[in-house]
Amino acid sequence: MNVVVCVKQIPDPAAPQSLDAENRLNRSGKLILDEADSYGVEVALRLVEAAGEGEVSLVSMGEATDVTGIRSALAMGAQRATVVADPLLKGADALTTAKVLAAVISRETPDLILAATESSDGYTGTLPVQLAQLLDLPALTFATSVVVEGDTVVVHRQTEAGYDEVAATLPAVVTVTAGVVEPRYATFKGIMAAKSRPVTVVSVADLGLDPRTLDPRQDIVAVETATTKSAGEKYVDDGEGAQRILAFLEQIKIVSGSAT
Repeated sequence: MNVVVCVKQIPDPAAPQSLDAENRLNRSGKLILDEADSYGVEVALRLVEAAGEGEVSLVSMGEATDVTGIRSALAMGAQRATVVADPLLKGADALTTAKVLAAVISRETPDLILAATESSDGYTGTLPVQLAQLLDLPALTFATSVVVEGDTVVVHRQTEAGYDEVAATLPAVVTVTAGVVEPRYATFKGIMAAKSRPVTVVSVADLGLDPRTLDPRQDIVAVETATTKSAGEKYVDDGEGAQRILAFLEQIKIVSGSAT
């Protein structure tokens, strides 16, 4: 079984965040693997291990000067990675990113494509289904478990009443939720092996994409500081607490004056 996992490198959330001159997230500092993607990597590794053969490969888009985050996924057990790095893609929106990743994936013949439900620095949640549409594959989203049975992938999707069991014929695109599995820690052996595993960097031209078909820019016209909420009224109950609460509820029209 061959599984492709879409991964993303993001600025370390533990470090102070800032915006660049174009009001975009400053990505000049340390980059790490998005924690949300580590679950997809772990699910992929377990599926390949259960199948007894195959490989896990990674696809990503972004800067390739620092691939520390990619290497951490390789240290978990993924065999190789492809990173699309091109100045033309600066400011790419979700659809453009999906087009680029689809171009990479279409060069291979994976049995399954895994992704997080959304990235930790974008939160659009649209890229996986856009990717599925571009590849003309079924999309199974918000999976809390993933099992491959022959040529079928079966997932559980959490609901308020329990879970739905959803199945599709392979190949397919599946998004996994955080916490679906416990990602493994990279061993010393895995870390050393990751140093020699291939990370192929390609450009838009390498993928045969016409730049005219890509409109990657998202223009951020302004950034404003969110309004700070003022503290609520505080008082010590002197025996009139119930009346104060009732008066407040009447003020915001939760109860009417006739309730008294």
